[in-house]
Amino acid sequence: MTAGDSIANRFSRPEVDAALEPAQAGPAAPAMRERRARIALFGLFGCGNLGNDGSLEAMIEFLRRRRPDAELVCICDNPDEVTRKFGIATRPISWSRHLTGVTRKIDKLFLKIPGKMVDLAQTLRHIRNTDLVIVPGTGILDDFGERPYGMPLDIFRWCLGARMVGAKVALVSIGAGPIRHRLSRWLMTAAARLAHYRSYRDTLSKEFLESVGLDTGRDLIFPDIAFKLHAPANPPPKSAGAERLTVGVGVMSYYGWYGFARGGEAIFAAYIEKLAKFVVHLLDNGHDVRLLTGELTDKTAVDALVEEVGRARPDLPSSRMIAEPSYSLHDLMLQISAVDIVVATRFHNVVCALKLGRPTISLGYSRKNDVLMEEMGLGALCQHVERFDVDNLIDQFANVVRSRDDYRRRIMDRVRQFEDDLDRQDAYLLTLI
Repeated sequence: MTAGDSIANRFSRPEVDAALEPAQAGPAAPAMRERRARIALFGLFGCGNLGNDGSLEAMIEFLRRRRPDAELVCICDNPDEVTRKFGIATRPISWSRHLTGVTRKIDKLFLKIPGKMVDLAQTLRHIRNTDLVIVPGTGILDDFGERPYGMPLDIFRWCLGARMVGAKVALVSIGAGPIRHRLSRWLMTAAARLAHYRSYRDTLSKEFLESVGLDTGRDLIFPDIAFKLHAPANPPPKSAGAERLTVGVGVMSYYGWYGFARGGEAIFAAYIEKLAKFVVHLLDNGHDVRLLTGELTDKTAVDALVEEVGRARPDLPSSRMIAEPSYSLHDLMLQISAVDIVVATRFHNVVCALKLGRPTISLGYSRKNDVLMEEMGLGALCQHVERFDVDNLIDQFANVVRSRDDYRRRIMDRVRQFEDDLDRQDAYLLTLI
């Protein structure tokens, strides 16, 4: 595989290509349908993860543009927040998680079985008139930070409920794996098996599900749907040379794959200590720093990093290191548009940086970052968040500085291919509605 290959061209099917022409004719006339199509969007939305909400936003924009007559409902983690942000009807993923008082005690007494039965009954009740359930992007099929009876069980229950009432299920540009807990792996693989349509955001995800027994022969690969989001006005980098750059440093509150496991605090402290050394190097060499986040909880990491840098450089002017909150991927992209180079941990920090053509170094906690970087021709600019070497990072940064114009051109060429590939997938999705 070469970085210039089109993902969709490498994993195409005749029916996908055939779907392009009818999709261009525009949405079907409402009179052709007996009733409005009802589409449910499923995922961990509204919980403060900007990447997840950006994936939801990209799918809502597409459906409103191409199927404006469809009735949309979002099955999500925080219904009130999703309704506030996107103005659509919502349902909670789980009712048992919100039990309080006596009912919560009774549920615990009976090993939480009553709560799970309530969840199943409510799932069937709320999905019975649905035509299509779409899981729009996100790393929905991994168990990062999840116990089996959390999201792994939830996605299985909703996919099973959809099939029971005759609704179609589409997993669209999702991420999959790793799934380290055996029960979580069974639940998530079973959920994927229930889908009518599956596409993955990278080869890694497809190969993982194939390795755990799923038949992926008819599945496709398309880029992460966040690449479809509209970018803010994107002026060229303001720096005239390498003497003074603004570097975006994406910070994450990272405590290991299972954040609730022992040793998480030590992992977090080591990450912040090493990242602070790199930031101090940038500042000492005349560069400015803008801290980037991808989830509301990342404020903990930002505060810790600012404190660590402050101890090393107590007289640092506040203008040299800027830390502003982001509440959406649009906010994040607006901040990235003001930097020259990005060094980031979170996957959608990397996605947004690449979307804007910024040369990027990844300090990822999962192979998904590495695979995306390899697709962009940036495979040499990756390290793992728990094992990265500061001296190596400094060398990688120096390499990017020397060749950043070349990196920028290469990235933008690839992003345009990603957008074309996603148009192909959109065309096929319209045939499911």
